[in-house]
Amino acid sequence: MLTAASQAFQQLFTPPFRVVLFKCLGFTIGLLVVLIIAAEWVFGHFVSLPGWIETTIEWLGGLALVFGSIFVIPPVTSLIAGLYLDEIAGQVERVYYPADPPGHELPVLQSIGIALKFFLVVVLVNVLVLFLLLVPGINLIAFYLGNGYLLGREYFELAAMRHLPPAEAKQLRRAHKGTIFLCGVVIAGLASVPILNLLTPLFATAFMVHIYKGIARRGGLGGLSVRRA
Repeated sequence: MLTAASQAFQQLFTPPFRVVLFKCLGFTIGLLVVLIIAAEWVFGHFVSLPGWIETTIEWLGGLALVFGSIFVIPPVTSLIAGLYLDEIAGQVERVYYPADPPGHELPVLQSIGIALKFFLVVVLVNVLVLFLLLVPGINLIAFYLGNGYLLGREYFELAAMRHLPPAEAKQLRRAHKGTIFLCGVVIAGLASVPILNLLTPLFATAFMVHIYKGIARRGGLGGLSVRRA
């Protein structure tokens, strides 16, 4: 597991991963800029207040947007990154497992569905992080247990479905739920750190490709791509 995490983290800084990360950040920042401009336009055209109150609200709104972006950017980045995760998984396989048959790219509609699923999972992670910040006394263990399960499940099945039908990918995940849960806790740890959580989709995908390959080889699959349409 530690070797897989180390390999995944090192690959984050290679050109293919950087390209995807920059694409995601570019789309995300562009979307936030559009939202900020739209909010200012609506406020300026439909709300009429004394000058000093309007200025104060604008400054407070700007600060709120900056603070809120800490929680908004990761889910949006994850949504956009979800469209590239198949590409990332393929890059990991080409670099580390060139002798294995390549995995099958997922259909476009299925990729979009996975992107939306990852978006919802990351939203849940960030809502829980915000909840823990606002409510003292909540045990962090609950956060890591819940999100370790969610993140481990989703990213492992993504890696496995490149080689197995969805039902078999789920079955394999259940057969190794302990290992996959621990891997999910590692991913949840990264997802809980501001700024670093932007790397979560790329790291988690690469990490789980290594985990899947290890499990497949120990189980006698030999890294073979046996996915059926």
